[in-house]
Amino acid sequence: MEWQPDEQGLQQVLQLLKDSQSPDTATQRAVQEKLEQLNQYPDFNNYLIFVLTSLKSEDEPTRSLSGLILKNNVKAHYQNFPPAVADFIKRECLNNIGDPSPLIRATIGILITTIASKGELQTWPELLPQLCNLLNSEDYNTCEGSFGALQKICEDSSELLDSDALNRPLNIMIPKFLQFFKHCSPKIRSHAIACVNQFIIGRAQALMDNIDTFIESLFALAGDEDCEVRKNVCRALVMLLEVRIDRLIPHMHSIIQYMLQRTQDADENVALEACEFWLTLAEQPICKEALSGHLVQLIPILVNGMKYSEIDIILLKGDVEEDDNVPDSEQDIKPRFHKSRTVTLQHEGGEGEEGEDIDEDEDDDDDTLSDWNLRKCSAAALDVLANVFRDELLPHLLPLLKGLLFHPDWVIKESGILVLGAIAEGCMQGMVPYLPELIPHLIQCLCDKKALVRSIACWTLSRYAHWVVSQPPDAHLKPLMTELLKRILDGNKRVQEAACSAFATLEEEACTELVPYLSFILDTLVFAFGKYQHKNLLILYDAIGTLADSVGHHLNQPEYIQKLMPPLIQKWNELKDEDKDLFPLLECLSSVATALQSGFLPYCEPVYQRCVTLVQKTLAQAMMYSQQPDQYEAPDKDFMIVALDLLSGLAEGLGGHVDQLVARSNIMTLLFQCMQDTMPEVRQSSFALLGDLTKACFPHVKPCIAEFMPILGTNLNPEFISVCNNATWAIGEICMQMGVEMQPYVALVLPHLVEIINRPNTPKTLLENTAITIGRLGYVCPQEVAPMLQQFIRPWCTSLRNIRDNEEKDSAFRGICVMIGVNPGGVVQDFIFFCDAVASWVSPKDDLRDMFYKILHGFKDQVGEENWQQFSEQFPPILKERLSACYGV
Repeated sequence: MEWQPDEQGLQQVLQLLKDSQSPDTATQRAVQEKLEQLNQYPDFNNYLIFVLTSLKSEDEPTRSLSGLILKNNVKAHYQNFPPAVADFIKRECLNNIGDPSPLIRATIGILITTIASKGELQTWPELLPQLCNLLNSEDYNTCEGSFGALQKICEDSSELLDSDALNRPLNIMIPKFLQFFKHCSPKIRSHAIACVNQFIIGRAQALMDNIDTFIESLFALAGDEDCEVRKNVCRALVMLLEVRIDRLIPHMHSIIQYMLQRTQDADENVALEACEFWLTLAEQPICKEALSGHLVQLIPILVNGMKYSEIDIILLKGDVEEDDNVPDSEQDIKPRFHKSRTVTLQHEGGEGEEGEDIDEDEDDDDDTLSDWNLRKCSAAALDVLANVFRDELLPHLLPLLKGLLFHPDWVIKESGILVLGAIAEGCMQGMVPYLPELIPHLIQCLCDKKALVRSIACWTLSRYAHWVVSQPPDAHLKPLMTELLKRILDGNKRVQEAACSAFATLEEEACTELVPYLSFILDTLVFAFGKYQHKNLLILYDAIGTLADSVGHHLNQPEYIQKLMPPLIQKWNELKDEDKDLFPLLECLSSVATALQSGFLPYCEPVYQRCVTLVQKTLAQAMMYSQQPDQYEAPDKDFMIVALDLLSGLAEGLGGHVDQLVARSNIMTLLFQCMQDTMPEVRQSSFALLGDLTKACFPHVKPCIAEFMPILGTNLNPEFISVCNNATWAIGEICMQMGVEMQPYVALVLPHLVEIINRPNTPKTLLENTAITIGRLGYVCPQEVAPMLQQFIRPWCTSLRNIRDNEEKDSAFRGICVMIGVNPGGVVQDFIFFCDAVASWVSPKDDLRDMFYKILHGFKDQVGEENWQQFSEQFPPILKERLSACYGV
């Protein structure tokens, strides 16, 4: 007997559906309560499916809503549905998939997919065969409805469909879908391609077996008049480029011709899909060869795509000039993620390098509209192609650029400035001759009357900052800085943001070149404090922190401190302990403390105390949460991480002056807990702080060493690169303070360090820190470490040859020399590597030079003149010259 609704029950459900369309919040709340009551009755769901599929007298929105409420119930309680109810729902769905209303068909499709994704594909064996069967229906609605459902299932369960769990239904489905590429209805053709597209990236076997038919069928659709079909064809070709380029290469010329047309498609969605093709092609080894002949067509198309569309200009309020008095809406502010401290070393010919395990985030020129659009995609494609073709791109671009950059229409001029920025990285060499003319023009564009022109000029100039800084300062640096600082105080928030970001880039490039202008820079940045709305304030902190990192101790002048510190401390006092704006402010203060050193002393007490409080609060909250998770919320551990990093900045900046602060606080106890935290970033920052406190005030650290060393030992685990890196560095710093007392702990750490230095693919930063620490361990405990010399000497030498002469390198090399004294046999087989490492020193201290001299001559005397001659024949000429000039061997 088929289930039938009770008239009274049906009226109740319909009333509920009507009420739930009311905008009134009180009514909404009543609806929620009523829903929870009705969910106690198993056949409530039968009423819902009945309204969706059978109650044709009701209006479509109400019927569809009934289906969506049922979908939510399936999501939440499907495992509790009685079998009879579940079967009724499934049957009704399949019987009504061809409803005349597109809205109802789509709702039923969503419902089917939700049931399928609840693990029911396995227990609903008739679903796929029936849907595939219904595709053959003469009735368009049934065919379209079934395809809609199949497309959703393919999107949700693509891996499952290609697995043995279901006996590989794709073997039947893929050939079936391919037949529909020729269907007379564009909607059906579009569904068919979209279904097959789900299986390209995963290289489903059934698709790979039919790949040639698939590609031929796509080519047959190249001229399709329907934009949805064209979009899916483009998407398919872009994905095939990634996974089966071998199959596309024979047709590459015509595919490129097709994509050139589609990138100019009147429908922006089609153009965007097609534009992705160039981005993907640029990553393929064949790119240069495949595209060389087509650049003459492609470049103008990409450049044309870089103009703002009319919609963009409306969304970006492109005609609003002054908006700096309008408060930001909170949802516009993207969450910021703190990048925990990683200890790195200084390299030859450059500042310390970032750890390679950390991605640098690329600044985008207009990320408030973070949705990907044709303009961004075209600019990104031009950027990657500039990196592939380098200066070969310029003959196609320069004639266009002239016309764009001086165009009277601001939209076109703006796109030209974006083009100039996009090619900066790839075509830098070829652009150099034009820059003396272009840079002044761009600086002039910083005063354009259109805010969007001013903001893009900021971004593009930042991409050429490296060149600007390499010229005499009066030529371009000074005018650029003067204008950028004016833009930081622009009346338009987007321009303020672009100028702040550009200025931070300029600071990183210019470093101490900025020292003469510090007073002027600080006046501007401090003035901006009073002017900025919430979102840009966070970027301003970053610009101040970067300034401190870039000019270092030059900031430590009474007049500069007077300007900068009062507004920073005022913000610091205004913010509550639970306000996330503390993150960028703490990071900024950390850089400022490191730069000001003793100049930060008058401000250090409250800052230090608050950091300790933040750590303590977070630990306490984590403790309560772990004991009673239902009563307490999990803490946001970023507060603790940022506070630990600022404490590191204080220890590094204040050095010995931090002693009293540490003495009056329980930081060592807190550190002991932080070092054992489950979250890797907390441990990472703890070990950085431990190392900095070891350098600054070891007497406070020493009593804890016996407890700390085993924890450090367990964290020498390269699975967490940055944690391992900082733990390694801290051990090295502790060695230098402990001296011979380090002996009991060597066995805890040395085997791990030797293993890390011999691991393949270990990031450079970690290798260098590991080598330094092994050297330092050997320096203080040579008897314990020297027997293992042979196991690490070769990677040790190769990883330290590129480090600049400094204290860390000095102590590590002394350690190696002492160990060679204890175990000369350990270095014999790899002596050439030792020679090379010694030659990497520019000016070692005299006593270290003597150590090198003795070892080199000792080895030469040991093997005899003739063998030494043979041995040194293997040296590269430069190495030979250096050793002979510096050490007379």
